[in-house]
This record gives sequence, structure tokens and C-alpha cells, in this order.
Amino acid sequence: MKIYTKTGDAGETSLFGGERVSKAELRIEVYGTVDELNSWIGLLRDQKVNGKRAEVLIDIQDRLFTIGSLLATLEPDKLHQLPSLTEHDVSILEIQIDQMENTLPAMRNFILPGGHESVSVGHVTRTVCRRAERLVVRLNKAEEINPLIIKYLNRLSDYLFVLCRKMSVELSAKETPWKPKKS
Repeated sequence: MKIYTKTGDAGETSLFGGERVSKAELRIEVYGTVDELNSWIGLLRDQKVNGKRAEVLIDIQDRLFTIGSLLATLEPDKLHQLPSLTEHDVSILEIQIDQMENTLPAMRNFILPGGHESVSVGHVTRTVCRRAERLVVRLNKAEEINPLIIKYLNRLSDYLFVLCRKMSVELSAKETPWKPKKS
């Protein structure tokens, strides 16, 4: 199988089911951003500090592939051929968040992203997740999208924020509180 098909050379791509659409369509932007998020999760997983969390992060990547597949499918009769996203997937993130939060100091201020290169990778990943979520919400205004996709991405960004805090503790990185300057 060749990686190049030349079918996209004129600026179109195929959705699952075969329908051809412009690569400039919002739907393509949405699942392209989910794909970008998946790549950032991979980089986050590759951070040495996350070695013990690799399985959780791989599961998240699997869920993001599922979300991308669901977003790339217009025909409802094709959805049964795809893996599904469930409330249990959201619950898994919530359990992970709760476990990490139980070990972290209370947060009293907003925190500036940074403190360690691995933590910064996490914060960039979190902001890409938020962008993906915003794009899915925008697509949902134009056509109905599975509401679990929005819920999962929202919870995933929460997970990523808490993970950044957890990495900061594990790496002995300083969390810098945001102290707004007063005029």
C-alpha cells in the first residue's frame, strides 16, 4: 500500500464513507486538530516523568483516534462500524484527576505555564486540547455532534492541567502563581 494516493492534490479529502470534501471544511479542521492533539499527547507520553502513566496516555490516544473517526463520518449508518466513545471514558479521566489531586497541594492562584520543559509540553498539549474542544463546539452549532466528544475533550483538558501540576511536583519544578499587576 502506497502512502500517497494523489487524490488530495486538488485540495479535497475523503471522509469515512467516501464522501469528498474540501480540506478547508470546518469538519476537517476539527479532526485535524484532534490529530494534532494526539501527537502532543504522544510527546507528553514520551516525557520521562510520565513513564508510569504511559498506559493511561496510550488509552487517551486511542480515545482521540476514536473521536477523529467519529468526526470523519457523516453517514449515521457507518457509525456502528467504528469504536464508540462512552461515559466510562470520561469517568476514567475523572478517576485519574481525583487520584492526582489527592496528592497535590491546594491551588490558591492561577498558575503560569512552565517551570520545566516536560511541564511546558503538558501545558501546550492542554491548550491544543482546548482549541480542539472549541472547534468541536463550533461544528456542533452547524450540525449535531455526539455530545460525549465535547464532554471528553473538556475533561481531558482538566486532566492535562492536573497532570502538569503533578509533573511539577514530581520534577521539583516551581509553580509560578499569577500575580496580576495593578495599575
